[in-house]
Amino acid sequence: MRYFDTRFLDEADEFIASLKPKTVKKILYNIDLAEQTNDPRLFKKLKKEIWEFRTKYEGLQVRLLAFWDKTNNEETLVIATHGFIKKVDKVPENEIDRAVRIREQYFRTKAKN
Repeated sequence: MRYFDTRFLDEADEFIASLKPKTVKKILYNIDLAEQTNDPRLFKKLKKEIWEFRTKYEGLQVRLLAFWDKTNNEETLVIATHGFIKKVDKVPENEIDRAVRIREQYFRTKAKN
């Protein structure tokens, strides 16, 4: 059973493309697993409607921030906004704020279409 599908916005795609192939494989594996389970080690709510995909691989803490889009009754989407390598314990506020801005822009654009 799949709880949601994940879509990647351009910034998330660009971030993933900048990583080593093995790291990308691990991230995509974890996202696939998160879509099928309810595991906060893989996908967890931060705040302000922002969630994070969490991957630890070869000593790197890779984070992809995301939000839910449930406006289509046929499928539940999680939209990945952007990613970064986490260097401190907490996710930096500026990264969360950036994801919030991207989320707002996404829904504004979607409302126009």
